[in-house]
Amino acid sequence: MDSEKALELVKHGATLLLLDVPQHTLVGIDTQIFSVGPAFKGIKMIPPGIHFVFYSSSTRDGKEFSPTIGFFVDVAPSQVIVRKWNQQDEWLAKVSEEEEERYSQAVRSLEFDKHLGPYNLSRYGEWKHLSNYITKDVIEKFEPVGGEITVIYESAILKGGPKTEMEKALDAQMKKSKFKASSNEEPKENSIYYTSIPRILKHKGMSGQELTSMNHDKTQLLESVLSKEYKDSEDLLLGELQFSFVAFLMGQSLESFMQWKSIVSLLLGCIHAPFHTRSQLFTKFIKVIYHQLKYGLQKESSGPEMGVHALLDDSWLASDSFLHLLSKDFFALVEEASVVDGDLLSWTRKFKELLENRLGWEFQKNSAIDGTYFDEDDEYAPVVEMLDESHEEYMVT
Repeated sequence: MDSEKALELVKHGATLLLLDVPQHTLVGIDTQIFSVGPAFKGIKMIPPGIHFVFYSSSTRDGKEFSPTIGFFVDVAPSQVIVRKWNQQDEWLAKVSEEEEERYSQAVRSLEFDKHLGPYNLSRYGEWKHLSNYITKDVIEKFEPVGGEITVIYESAILKGGPKTEMEKALDAQMKKSKFKASSNEEPKENSIYYTSIPRILKHKGMSGQELTSMNHDKTQLLESVLSKEYKDSEDLLLGELQFSFVAFLMGQSLESFMQWKSIVSLLLGCIHAPFHTRSQLFTKFIKVIYHQLKYGLQKESSGPEMGVHALLDDSWLASDSFLHLLSKDFFALVEEASVVDGDLLSWTRKFKELLENRLGWEFQKNSAIDGTYFDEDDEYAPVVEMLDESHEEYMVT
C-alpha cells in the first residue's frame, strides 16, 4: 500500500485510542487480536460501521488473563473513540467530553499515528460475514446498561459449579478478577436484554395429539416469536443471532451462548417453515450459521488466544451435542423435500460439508418416529408420553 493510500485510510477510518493500557493486555477488535507492547496506544484505519471491541487484562508476566470485557460500537468516518485504563478496576473507562475532544484533535493531527496499530483490512470481509445483520438498532435493543459485556456479570449461571471446560476456565478467571471486586456496580443477572424464547408452544383446549404435532414442528412457535418479539422482522432475529454469537465467542459471555443455542434450536426445529413460508429466512439463517462456525472452527490462530476465544468449546461440538442432532434432522428434511429453494439447498449442503470436514461428523439416519430421525438420549428429540391408554394421544414435553 502506498503512503498516499495509507494516509487516506487513516483519515477516513475511525480510531480507537486506548491510553495507559498495561503491557501484555490482550486487545481485540472484531476477529483481530493485539498483544499490547510498550508503544501501543490503539487501533487506526477502522472501517466505518459496527464493530466489537474486547480486552483482557494480564498478569505482569503475561501468562494469565482476566475474563474478557467487550462492547459494541457504531463508528462514523474519522471518528475517534477514547478510552483510558483504570488501573484499580482493570478496565477501559470513558473520558470526559472535553478530554475526548482534545485527544481526538491530536489523533487527527497524527500525533499518535506511530503508536496506533492498523486494522487489518484483509480480514474485514470475515467480520462482515459475522455481523451483517447487527445494526445500531440491534445493539441498542440488546446491549446491557453501560454497554459492557462480560461473564463477570453472569456468575448466577455458574451456580452449582461449572460443568464444561469452557465454564471451568471462565470460573477460574472470574475468581482472580479485580473488576468483579472493585467495580462500582454489583454483578447483575440477565444483564443483556435478550429475547425470551420458549421451548414449547401451548394453547388451552388443544388435544394431546394437536400439542404433539404443533411442538414436533417449531414452525408455529417461530411465527409466534417473530410476531410478538420481533414485529415480524426476520433481520432482527438474525441480528440477535449474530449479536449473541459475537458476545459469546469474542466476549466469553455464557448468557450469550445460551441465547445463541436457543435461537439455533428454534430454527433448526422447524419442518414446515423452511419450505413453505420462510424459505428466504432459512437461506439467510444457514448462511449466518455457516460463517459463524467456519470462523469459530478454524484451526489456525490469527494471534494470541484470549481464553477460549480461538475455538468453540469441545463439549458442545461433540457428536452427541445439540447442534449435531438438530443439524442431522434438518439436513435430512432438506435432502428429502420434494420442493426446496435452490439457494437453501446449496447453502445447506455447504453447511453440512463444513461440519463433516471440520469436525468429522456423520449424518446418518438412526431411527424414525413419524418420519423424523433422532438418536436415543437426544435432549431435543420429542419426549412422548401416553396420556390415555385407550386413545392414540401423545404430548410433547
